[in-house]
Parts: sequence; structure tokens; C-alpha cells
Amino acid sequence: MSGGVDSSVAALLLKEQGYEVFGTMLKLWESEKEPRVSQRTCCSIEDAEDARSVARQLDIPFYVLNMKKQFRTTVIQNFVEEYGKGNTPNPCIACNRHIKFGEMLVKANDLGCGKIATGHYATVEYDNNAKRFLLKKGADRQKDQSYVLYMLGQHQLKNLVLPLGGYTKKEIREKALEAGLRVFGKPDSQEICFVQNGRYADFLVNHGVASGTEPGDFVDVQGNILGTHNGFIHYTVGQRKGLGINGNGNGPYYVISLQRATNQIVVGRREEMQVRSFFAYDMNYIVSANRNADFRGKAKVRYSADEVDVIVSPLENGRARIEFLSDQPLAAPGQAVVFYHDDFVIGGGTIE
Repeated sequence: MSGGVDSSVAALLLKEQGYEVFGTMLKLWESEKEPRVSQRTCCSIEDAEDARSVARQLDIPFYVLNMKKQFRTTVIQNFVEEYGKGNTPNPCIACNRHIKFGEMLVKANDLGCGKIATGHYATVEYDNNAKRFLLKKGADRQKDQSYVLYMLGQHQLKNLVLPLGGYTKKEIREKALEAGLRVFGKPDSQEICFVQNGRYADFLVNHGVASGTEPGDFVDVQGNILGTHNGFIHYTVGQRKGLGINGNGNGPYYVISLQRATNQIVVGRREEMQVRSFFAYDMNYIVSANRNADFRGKAKVRYSADEVDVIVSPLENGRARIEFLSDQPLAAPGQAVVFYHDDFVIGGGTIE
């Protein structure tokens, strides 16, 4: 229970369905280096009070579990290291992998709970033919969060309940209002809970990013110098705004790649950032235990992206080659690519 409306209503629905419910809040982050100027971050006092109030109203036990050490070593450290390499990691996926559906599942077993539940908008179904648990999109396509759950394995899916999968966000807020929960109108939390006001670069510098802060050259695809960048931790593949490069009336430039070895950022016009294929690693396949043959599906290369047609070719060592059926903008290394068949998640991996 994060103190938000989604997890609060998830607990309410579970209790209505006859479950014995325990509310837990994960204490993940507390920065000593950055004064808290925004309340829309994780683990705030206000969030804890909201979660505890809802638990009291629902008459369920409530625990705060300190996982700051695990969060720092598995999420924060990875976030800083990947940005230092010129990648754009997704810390929410890392948190889901290691904390919410890793450490939390162990804690749930210690508490004697048979399952864990969250306020994600997605659904878990069991397929009798495949003898496997499958992950399905949530009913609210605008809020569907199956993308950030693609890494879940069979053990996690078997022990997971997602009460909000069949509801829209509007219905969840109405449910909270009807139940008199104080969080019914609470704003959604920001995308990255531990970065205040979107200041990624400040956070990285304050937490010891090893490289990527030195100014260098913007160059075009032919190697011509176009200007000076402020350090590649400020940029990501596909970025258009904030480059400070004059387009000379020929349209804007986009970031095509970050060259760590030379500290150069390659930029180009929109047509120069179109690709037909890329590679991914650390692949996880939900619909089958192993994938050896090529398959077709729809793919998303970031949470807010549209789905596009692809052919996926599994390779050795957990890698895959993904081919678009039409030219598409470059995908940012470090982000997740997730594959779908209709409403079901086939699997996904991390973009190289």
C-alpha cells in the first residue's frame, strides 16, 4: 500500500472478495542529500499516513517494511550505473523485478500470506492448455501496466493477485469515493518516485555517477561538429528538445546515439533516426518456457509508445533480434521492449 488510490482500492476489493488482507508499505527511499520539496515522491510521511488511515478504515493489519538497503543496491545503483554508460534505464521495472515481486514475495511468505497483491492495472490468468499463468492487459487501456510486469516468472504470477485489472481508473476513483477513502482524489505519483521534479542529472551527480558529466561535442552522422553538449547524462536517444542546436530551417535534430568512448553525442534529422531492427537482452518469455523459433507480434519500446508489428528472432544467451515491419524511430538502450499477442504479454527484454 503506497498511500495512493490504486493500492487502497485494491485492498478494499480484496476484503470485499473475502480475502484475509494484510496491508504493507515498503520503505524504499529516503535521501539525505536532497531536501524533500515535493510530496509526490515515494515513502513520504504523508503517504504513510494515508496508507495507515485506509488500513485502519478497512480494519486490516498494517506493516511498514524497511527495504531501503535492497532498493539502493538493486534499483538506485543500477540507475546510476546505466546512465553513466549512456543508457536510459527504467527503474520502475527494476523495482518490480527485485523488490515488489522479489523481496516482497519472500516477506509475504514470512507473514504466512499465500499471495501478494498490488494496484497495477493488469490481469493474471491461468491457461489450462499451456499449463501456465499468463499476463494480460488491464481493461483500462490508458492505464494498462502490463508493460512494467513483463519480467515476471511463473512462480511470481502464480502468487500474484491484481484486483484492478478489470476496472478503469475512473471506476477505481468512484469506488474509493463511495467507500469514503480519504485518497479518492489523490494525484497519481510521478514516474520515478525518487527523482524530485524530474531533475535526473542532479540526482545522478549527487549519487556518484561515475561518468557522463563532462561536456563534449554534438556531431552529425557524418562526424561534423555542430555544438557542445553538457554531459551525456542530460540526454537520451530520441530526444529532440533542449539540444540547443540550430536546425537552419531544415527541421529539428534528434539524438541518435551517445558515444561514451569519445564523449560525443550523434544527432540527426528525423529520417536519419529510423531503423528496421535492434537487439535486446535478458529476455523473459511468459507464454512458453522457452522460445527458439521466430515469432510475430506487436511490440512496445517504451511505456507510452504505440504498438508496432515486429518479428522476433530468439538468440543464444537470452538475447533476441527484433525486426520492425516498417521503419520506426530508434529505441533507447536500457528501456524495455515488450511483445504482445492480442491482449496477452508474450514476453520482453532490455534494449541494447
